[in-house]
Amino acid sequence: MLARLFEAAVDAARPETCLPAHLPKPEPGGRIILLAAGKAGGAMMQVAETTYLDRFGLAPDRLVGLCVTRHGYARPLRRLELVEAGHPVPDAAGVEASERVLALAASAGPNDHVVVLLSGGGSANWIAPVPGVSLADKQALTRALLRSGATIDQINTLRRHLSRIKGGRLAAARGKGAMMTTLAISDVPHDDAVAIASGPTLPDPTTLSDARALLERYAPDAPEAIRRALEDPANETPKPGDTLFDGTRFEIVARPALSLEAAARIAQAEGYEAVQLGDSLEGEARDVARTQAETAKACAREGRRAVLLSGGELTVTIKGDGRGGPNQEFALALALALDGHPAIGAVAGDTDGTDGGSGAADDPAGAFVTPATLARAKAMGHDAASFLERNDSTSFFGFLGDLLQPGPTFTNVNDFRAVIIDNTDAGQP
Repeated sequence: MLARLFEAAVDAARPETCLPAHLPKPEPGGRIILLAAGKAGGAMMQVAETTYLDRFGLAPDRLVGLCVTRHGYARPLRRLELVEAGHPVPDAAGVEASERVLALAASAGPNDHVVVLLSGGGSANWIAPVPGVSLADKQALTRALLRSGATIDQINTLRRHLSRIKGGRLAAARGKGAMMTTLAISDVPHDDAVAIASGPTLPDPTTLSDARALLERYAPDAPEAIRRALEDPANETPKPGDTLFDGTRFEIVARPALSLEAAARIAQAEGYEAVQLGDSLEGEARDVARTQAETAKACAREGRRAVLLSGGELTVTIKGDGRGGPNQEFALALALALDGHPAIGAVAGDTDGTDGGSGAADDPAGAFVTPATLARAKAMGHDAASFLERNDSTSFFGFLGDLLQPGPTFTNVNDFRAVIIDNTDAGQP
């Protein structure tokens, strides 16, 4: 049951389901320039290419484009190009490809339409540092921020002010008179559009001053080049009301709420009460886990047969030397808080197919919790609390064989969590 709920959430956000109806029709004579980034980028580009060539009958020489996606997330394309690049830490492949993306946007003429396909992970894939900042500087900052407990919104505020492609600068780079349409799969809390891939085609409401304050709070030991760049007025981003955004349009085609609704329909069809806790939860993974454990135990005391559903993006402040992302840490903290409750089980997973980890495409997406989780671990000689203290949730669930490992899903609407309260099915993934 738990695996089915996760699969339903992912299926609702697949590009082949959500994208075709939103692609703009080509105008006579001009080109369609497709630019894609993020973990869903390959699948979005594949769907868009097929739609333009087969459904719209666009001549192949009028379709150009480049996709940059995470290593391991490539999809086969017929004529367009795809580059795999680093995530969450950017790499040289992303830098080179981002320069080409900017050049393609700049090549657009008045009859061309630039169609930008965005998804989570695009911030790392499109990497074009401002002058004076090196790739190594950006990599050091990214690593520090990932360990700091900063939210994705805070991280992206810094990214936008250190980039020549994020924070509206891709829109600024497009050729004069060219139309630009951005279609996005949302992976951010509250569907904050400017936070998706750091808003390369949108005005940025945050400032250099905001970015400097965040640097002091979360990465005070960042490279000096980063500090200097955030002091340079030339690196301020374009703001709401700027005329450079005339002729642009932005639309979200898939969002976390729709995936939660898809999972809720599955739960209700099986006779469960679907309890929506929100699609934009934030906070420390272990804190949210304790809160949801108390809610689940209250439901059990009331005799409710229910599934608690939630999304959003939780954080982990890393203090140990273990492995695991926020979904696995949530699952481990939840297991401890439930303390073997006989009627409660759970799954927590990132809908893109990977949760933290080494950056490899086969990293786990999350983990399952059953009433027997702690007892099985104890029988194997493992103390769950010590694994949580070390931030080593991957090892813990790996020993049990309870990791969620779907592989790349080619979409991304952020985290998905389902906590099931049922005296008969709680232990069945």
